[in-house]
Amino acid sequence: MELIIPKTTEMLVNLVAFVVLFIVLGKFAFPPITKMLDERAERIRESLEKAEETRVEAERLLEEYKAQMAEARQEAAKIIEQGRSVAENMKAEILAKAREEAEAEKAKALEAIKAERAAAMAALQSAVADLSVSVASRIIGEKLSPSDHAALIERAIAEVGSLDER
Repeated sequence: MELIIPKTTEMLVNLVAFVVLFIVLGKFAFPPITKMLDERAERIRESLEKAEETRVEAERLLEEYKAQMAEARQEAAKIIEQGRSVAENMKAEILAKAREEAEAEKAKALEAIKAERAAAMAALQSAVADLSVSVASRIIGEKLSPSDHAALIERAIAEVGSLDER
């Protein structure tokens, strides 16, 4: 059993050596180790603070970006709506102008038709008058005097004119 339990003198020497070693380590080794651990802890703390600041800044930038995107979407929608409005106005103006031009062409055509009708009626009246005079001269068998001729023409024109007004 003596092998397991050391002798008292050995124990005292070991204890003194341990205390001397602990004092030497405490004086020379522990302060630099503690300082190094404290510096490392400080660097880690600073890194964590910087990481937190960076995270906060990133969140702020993300919110700004989202706000700008929303504003850009609103602006795009506004521009599109303005474009639609302008297109509708242009469409209405073009349609109105086309209607005006169609009405003007229709009015011109009606005036031309009236003028052609009046010219045709005048030509028809003249032809009927000449035909009436020649028929009348054949029926009567003699030549009409210029005054009789004019009277017959006036009567024929009056009759044709009254037919036209019906």
